[in-house]
Amino acid sequence: MKIHLVDGTYELFRAHFGAPPKKSQSGQEVGATLGMLRSMLLLLSDPEVTHVAVAFDHVIESFRNKMYKGYKSSEGVDPIILNQFPVAEAAIKALGLVTWPMVKFEADDAIATAVAKFKKVKSVEQIVICSVDKDLTQMVDGDRVICWDRRREITLNEKGVIEKFGVSPESIPDFLALVGDSADGYPGIQGWGEKSTSTVLAKYKHIEAIPKDPNKIPLGLGRATTLLGNLQNNYKDALLFRELSTLRTDVPLKETLTDLKWQGAYPRLKKVCQELRSESVIDRVTRWR
Repeated sequence: MKIHLVDGTYELFRAHFGAPPKKSQSGQEVGATLGMLRSMLLLLSDPEVTHVAVAFDHVIESFRNKMYKGYKSSEGVDPIILNQFPVAEAAIKALGLVTWPMVKFEADDAIATAVAKFKKVKSVEQIVICSVDKDLTQMVDGDRVICWDRRREITLNEKGVIEKFGVSPESIPDFLALVGDSADGYPGIQGWGEKSTSTVLAKYKHIEAIPKDPNKIPLGLGRATTLLGNLQNNYKDALLFRELSTLRTDVPLKETLTDLKWQGAYPRLKKVCQELRSESVIDRVTRWR
């Protein structure tokens, strides 16, 4: 069997910018919720999709905001999308899918925890992470755990991660720490671009292993000297940024593998769709509990 772990936050944002606007019976904008609901029904129409869970950033802030002031937050995010998180979560639950709304942790942490929890189960042939988030590529493992960009139909196995970033999955947190991640709000270390970083980490893998001698760096001597100087002057920041980018695998998820099997939508989905003023969605449901 395959397990599909869906980044619900990404799906909701994608639907927000791609689906037509729609008002619910109460007058709330719910276009993104409906777009995501249709997207999940499309996913479930694939006979290979049997075990599914969807993780949401119920609130954008997490424990990482206490670690670094500049970390991503809900500030500046369109209220139209923020207000749909609880609506979308309720709709996805009514569809019968396991839903993980994160408050202390992030959706990525829930997905990472699920990967760590289920990838060793013999009956699990493959875990498919449905997300384009660079952070999640650190969980890729051979062909057993892959990332899938559903919009562009692109999959990344371990070989694909190395081809794209120049480093293996285990070095992704170090890579992001040095290069920076604008989506998460930390700048990286000055001068460390993607090409230089991948060249260095391909050889040394982790920040601590990078030698202080510029002659040992596989770059031009001047370039290596500058980069090492910047790293040493901002070493604590580099380690902090890596901690920010390292996904947690200790989120308390109670669900078993059996719980992840989709058994069909709950009857209450009909009422949810009525409130969303889109009862046509109900016709797309192929299985009911």
